[in-house]
Amino acid sequence: MVHLPTSQSVEDVLRKLQTILESKGVPVFALVDHSGEAAKVGMEMRPTKLLIFGNPKGGTPLMLAAPTIAIDLPLKILIWEDGEGKTWITYNTAEYLTERHELPPNLAQNIAFLATLAATLAE
Repeated sequence: MVHLPTSQSVEDVLRKLQTILESKGVPVFALVDHSGEAAKVGMEMRPTKLLIFGNPKGGTPLMLAAPTIAIDLPLKILIWEDGEGKTWITYNTAEYLTERHELPPNLAQNIAFLATLAATLAE
């Protein structure tokens, strides 16, 4: 798991991520607003949002090669604020997912963009 710091707010990073994905035609499957759900049950939680996204053209070959990767797909990026008010971008690396599911190395390229995407968000 990689944690990248950013000087932006959770909302700003989330908007940036959604804009990038939309511009590249990558479907967003869900937004999980953990802090919003906590508020609904009377609990306070720092801003914490998980965006779930992916491209079936890239993900399906991975699942055909290693069906267990379906537990980690679609891809996810967590954007959260720590106790000091700093925003973080967290994701699982392509290397980790490749090793965890014993993917053929040539298929790792289907998810390798995640590191570049996260780095762009952190800027």
